[in-house]
Amino acid sequence: MTPLISMAAEQKSAEVTDWAARIGWLVGLALFVALVYWLMREGWKWRGTLQGDLPELPTRPSAGTLDGGGEPQAPGVPEHPGPARLSMSGRYHGSTTAGQWLDRIVAHGLGTRSRVELTLTDEGLDVVRPGATDFFVPAAALREARLDKGIAGKVLTEGGLLVVTWAHGERLIDSGFRSDRSAEHGDWVDAINSMINKTETEGAR
Repeated sequence: MTPLISMAAEQKSAEVTDWAARIGWLVGLALFVALVYWLMREGWKWRGTLQGDLPELPTRPSAGTLDGGGEPQAPGVPEHPGPARLSMSGRYHGSTTAGQWLDRIVAHGLGTRSRVELTLTDEGLDVVRPGATDFFVPAAALREARLDKGIAGKVLTEGGLLVVTWAHGERLIDSGFRSDRSAEHGDWVDAINSMINKTETEGAR
């Protein structure tokens, strides 16, 4: 019986050892995840510091006028947005330096993904983001609209993303949007590029 008792004791000891190893492994994994999260957070802050030269975002006309209790409109931003040419609901997937889909811009809340309500008027593009920073792109600042599949590390299906290029301060910015009805992306590309061509033609006169 002694050998059997000895084997049982060894098996029980092995089980205890296994549990200790598992707990240690889980603790190590938790610490690793916490470290990765901390590094990502610090990297986000560092990127925001590097982008500190980016001016404050223009406010949408309905929120920025003094009558509405906000700050005065930034230069180039109209007092009234005008009637809507197009509107859509969807998601804002982020902004990057134009032409560099991984060079994410995080300053002034541009790095925060969110729901979005887009409205295009003759005066520009109104970007309303529940729970995040709203902004307005004057028509004169619009540079291009196109269909794409990725921005700020987010990859979708081919043509599944509406990317709008616009000028702000000394930078050209790509901002990515996806409509809840992606079939309407083409209408947005046509409308925005038509506005840009019209603005350039009028400016050349």
